[in-house]
Amino acid sequence: MILYPAIDLKDGQAVRLVHGDMDRATVFNDDPAAQALSFVEAGCDWLHLVDLNGAFAGTPVNAAPVEAILKACKVPAQLGGGIRDMATIEGWLDKGLARVILGTVAVEKPELVREAARAFPGQVAVGIDARNGKVATKGWATETDVMATDLAKSFEDAGVAAIIYTDIMRDGAMGGPNVEATADLARAVSIPVIASGGVSSLEDLGALRDTRVIEGAISGRALYDGAINLTDAMKMLKG
Repeated sequence: MILYPAIDLKDGQAVRLVHGDMDRATVFNDDPAAQALSFVEAGCDWLHLVDLNGAFAGTPVNAAPVEAILKACKVPAQLGGGIRDMATIEGWLDKGLARVILGTVAVEKPELVREAARAFPGQVAVGIDARNGKVATKGWATETDVMATDLAKSFEDAGVAAIIYTDIMRDGAMGGPNVEATADLARAVSIPVIASGGVSSLEDLGALRDTRVIEGAISGRALYDGAINLTDAMKMLKG
């Protein structure tokens, strides 16, 4: 199982939110590239980046820190937030991003996800963010009637590289991930599923790994707070 350290970008800084609330942001580093480099030096194989401002604006806002991270770090990175058209997808991949994450458009313009996955095999992931099983979009500000599992199944034949499943009520709250719901989703589709939201201890990572159906896990606050030591986590997951 791959562990993805998360760098959430707001106003050019690395922050963490609680339950996706932009008014409940804690700044952890005002140099996101330095933060990313510290994760790489600790042994991570991937980076997970989120343009929080972009998720609300619908267009990239934190491009400068993302580009700085891509220049500083030699491990692959995936990015979500404000990526809602082919030009933006192509632009980010041209700048060295390994994978784009499409969230809001997966609900509003599913044909774009399919077109992008065909054009860029292995480089398009779908971000499914859910509150009580229902998908939320536009930086989690808009709740839909779409069930997370139904949305995931709709992309079964699209060729997407992964599904990143976030339980919004667990995110940033350090209360543990929703292992059962994530595993159920992973069993419902053949697409690799990455867990996000609430991963706050080595035990959490072990529980996700032991389902044997979850391909990866994203953690942010726990790494910044020291609740998870990244080097120890990498050793554990590589066994």
